[in-house]
Amino acid sequence: MTGERLGGGNDTGAVRVGATVRRPVREWTASVHELLRHLERKGFEGAPRVLGVEAGGYEVLTYLEGDTMGDAPVWPSWTRTEDTLVQVAQWLRAYHEAVADFVPSAGARWRSGGRWSPGLVIGHNDAGPANAAYRDGRLAGFFDWDFAGPTTVDAEVALVAHCWVPLHARHVDASTGFTAFEARPARLRRFLDAYGWRGRPEVLVRNVQGQLAERAALIRRLGHGGEGLYGRLLRRGVAEQLDQAVHELDEFSG
Repeated sequence: MTGERLGGGNDTGAVRVGATVRRPVREWTASVHELLRHLERKGFEGAPRVLGVEAGGYEVLTYLEGDTMGDAPVWPSWTRTEDTLVQVAQWLRAYHEAVADFVPSAGARWRSGGRWSPGLVIGHNDAGPANAAYRDGRLAGFFDWDFAGPTTVDAEVALVAHCWVPLHARHVDASTGFTAFEARPARLRRFLDAYGWRGRPEVLVRNVQGQLAERAALIRRLGHGGEGLYGRLLRRGVAEQLDQAVHELDEFSG
């Protein structure tokens, strides 16, 4: 397909064509489109719009205009500011309010998270810097909704805090350009205050630890054959990095 291949992330295949993005249709695409159309009806601005599916098996989405991380090993400075941290928390709160009354079709299929049931929400599940667009000093929103699926509000708050506070293993965060580790407790509190999350921070950190441990186990299980996304993650040592993060976060959870 003619167009600008978009970098970043662990999956491949997104191509920009003018003001649109083409991506291969997957078995979960129809369910993601149902979610994105719900967000459009709600007037939620921080996500792409669905334009349809074209011949050849490509979905067509609007391009979310803004600066992105791309393939840069050191993340742009805007990913580390207090202002961006607050905007991400506010985006997440607005998203959860918009999606609160979304009930997926009975046959909905998701790449992650299993089946929806009352009490769950459909989360983005990958709202980290790699999938963020930033324009004119503001967070424009998040793209790449392939991992959208059933989760709890607390679990997604924990996951986004992990990405943006950030709460990964120190050597991983340092490699992206974040070194203010002494500021992480205050950044976590600021993120939670901006979201309006009233629980104790240490409870949320234990949630982060549980999710990271589950992700490490998933990478080891699905990456054992060495093929595809999980095979690449396993070869890159991501499971071991997640193990280290779980260990280091004991300083938060006590």
